[in-house]
Amino acid sequence: MTLLLLIVGSLIFLVVLSFAVEGLRQRPTAPTTLYWDPKIPIQTTLISGNGIRYIIVESPDRFARDLTVQLTGHDYLKGLGVTLIPATAPDFFTEDTPTAVLVRQVLGAIAQFEKTSLVAKLKAARDRKRAKTGKCGGRKTYAETRPEAVALAKELHAQGVSLRKISAELAAQGHFTARGRPYVATAVQSMLR
Repeated sequence: MTLLLLIVGSLIFLVVLSFAVEGLRQRPTAPTTLYWDPKIPIQTTLISGNGIRYIIVESPDRFARDLTVQLTGHDYLKGLGVTLIPATAPDFFTEDTPTAVLVRQVLGAIAQFEKTSLVAKLKAARDRKRAKTGKCGGRKTYAETRPEAVALAKELHAQGVSLRKISAELAAQGHFTARGRPYVATAVQSMLR
């Protein structure tokens, strides 16, 4: 039986290249987890205990975008006898010549740089949007989605009407939640902020 672990993005597929799957029905007793990407934990007991000898990843930078994690993850899997194969560059992790090691390290450093650079650009863009509009991301407020209901709630609140009575008046005037129900008092309180 030959098992492949196929990683595409954050999805993990176990591919069985034979019909015998008895070993897969056993549960690992004390799983230890190897994280080479925070979103993709792999049970090392599954890898070593079930005969997985090949892991196919989408590309080397999808295996890990951090150089240290990429190198230690590769060395760890190599120590388990597992061959790591990127679909975009099949020989990337299999060759152990000095040149191949250098190329791996340089490309890993570039992937880490690109990730860090992208994170910084996205943060700067969010900060600019927040400075310009006062908001970036998250849910739309009631003022954005239901301005008439908010205006009515504020008007009633200014007259000293309680939150529950504001909710009842909103319902009486045809202002309901997206599910067609009257607003609860906490929702009315959110409208007043």
